[in-house]
Amino acid sequence: MPSRITKKDKSRSDPRLLAERALPQDGENRNDREPKPRRARSVTVNLSESPLGWLHARGHLSDRQFDAGEKLRADWERAHLAPRVTMCWDVAPVAGGKRRIPAALTETEAQLAAKQRFTNAIDHLGSDLSDIAWRIICGGEGTPVAEKNLGWPARSGKLVLKIALDRLGDFYRLTG
Repeated sequence: MPSRITKKDKSRSDPRLLAERALPQDGENRNDREPKPRRARSVTVNLSESPLGWLHARGHLSDRQFDAGEKLRADWERAHLAPRVTMCWDVAPVAGGKRRIPAALTETEAQLAAKQRFTNAIDHLGSDLSDIAWRIICGGEGTPVAEKNLGWPARSGKLVLKIALDRLGDFYRLTG
């Protein structure tokens, strides 16, 4: 004999109905039947913008600090230190296999030189500053995420990052 499911029993067993109900706002009672207008916020985010670029565009970093961070990121990318996908997306060879302009360094030499510069820059920062610098500049983490992952208090990462970027500017001998 088939069991009869009442409307009340169905609402308890269907998890979607719970997810579709609006949660009460502050000062609102669950039993109020009048729907109150919700306050909505929208934020436009450029997903291709780096956290360093975001801080610089809003005036939190000087040009020298931004350039120092970009130099570290360029060395990181040139050294191919990031994980790679299985497909090689390098530029296809030129027809005939010859280059028109001889390069000063071969690709391998350039990669090794970038790796050495990156390692020296991280060593110059020291263990205290290299964590936040790597996470934000190379890892692409936002400042709040990096602070949370490092177990730091909120809003402390930007200050420490600025100190690290000043030290990187000294390492790369940037004037500013």
